[in-house]
Amino acid sequence: MSPLETLLRSRGLRVTRPRVAVLEVLTRGGHLEVDEIATQVRTRLDSVSTQAVYDVLGALSRAGLARRIEPAGSPARYESRVGDNHHHVVCRGCGEVADVDCAVGEAPCLDPSTAHGFVIDEAEVTYWGLCPACQLNAVD
Repeated sequence: MSPLETLLRSRGLRVTRPRVAVLEVLTRGGHLEVDEIATQVRTRLDSVSTQAVYDVLGALSRAGLARRIEPAGSPARYESRVGDNHHHVVCRGCGEVADVDCAVGEAPCLDPSTAHGFVIDEAEVTYWGLCPACQLNAVD
């Protein structure tokens, strides 16, 4: 049994070819849109529908094996870095997304002025700016 198959089983998920293929794509890193994931999965499997990729991503997210992020004005993206409460920086020019470790202190990093009775375990912070390539293009 492969490490990814073991990981899927450890989270109570059945091992299927699409699940293993999607997890392989995610574990290579990045913040990928569903279409990017589906394209890469199709190089491994004979055929897989985009809906099947959405279904797999939903199952992986619920099991804590994938994280869905939704930068404002952008399609949802998925990554395999989970459980560490990191944040993201998004380029306003090209949409590139990069990880940013916790801003300050222990999770959840930020203390809200009021929690309305919630027990907070995570803060989602998105920083916005221009990546180095877009900064160079802005000068031209």
